[in-house]
Amino acid sequence: MTAENNDAIVEGSTGTSDAVLVSTAKSGDGDAFAELSKRHYRKVLHETYRITRNREDAEDAFQDSLLKAFSHLNNFEERSSFSTWLTRIAINSALMILRKRRNCFECSLDGTDDPSSNSERWEIRSLAEDPESSYVRREREALLREAIRRLPPRCREVVELWQAKEYSAREIAQALGISVPAVKSRLSRARLTLRAELLPAESQSESC
Repeated sequence: MTAENNDAIVEGSTGTSDAVLVSTAKSGDGDAFAELSKRHYRKVLHETYRITRNREDAEDAFQDSLLKAFSHLNNFEERSSFSTWLTRIAINSALMILRKRRNCFECSLDGTDDPSSNSERWEIRSLAEDPESSYVRREREALLREAIRRLPPRCREVVELWQAKEYSAREIAQALGISVPAVKSRLSRARLTLRAELLPAESQSESC
């Protein structure tokens, strides 16, 4: 028995199964979708809170994910559990809120690309915060922020989940419905892309 099948049994232990509720909701039954929302509220909210670290933002992300899920329910092909599908939507909503709230994602191109390691997260550090070094740091952060935004969505969401709230490789894999090797591969590609984009800019800045 797969984990998702087991989840379906547990989720349906108090009544109708998720699969039946999804089918009913696809037919236009709002009560069925409301039951699905209530059933998975705690789990999905936990994931959005892990990203935003703010109850109000977590609730906003959850509500936004419900609207998106309801609007696109007929596109749900049921190849994964409803819980996994809704959580994925909620994570994207939480990351969108985080992007709007935070002005930068700290990152060092020389850091490790292994999310399972205990080494430091990607960070930009300045040993002295005098006006000149502060300006240079802010400029590098702005360049990095733009470079991360230009990453392919698959790579960008892995970087953001790993950097934003210290998800492990396994947790990222579970949240995005991919394998741990895929997480590491995407993170490695993101690191190489960022290095290629930022090192020329940094070299030019240092030569001025």
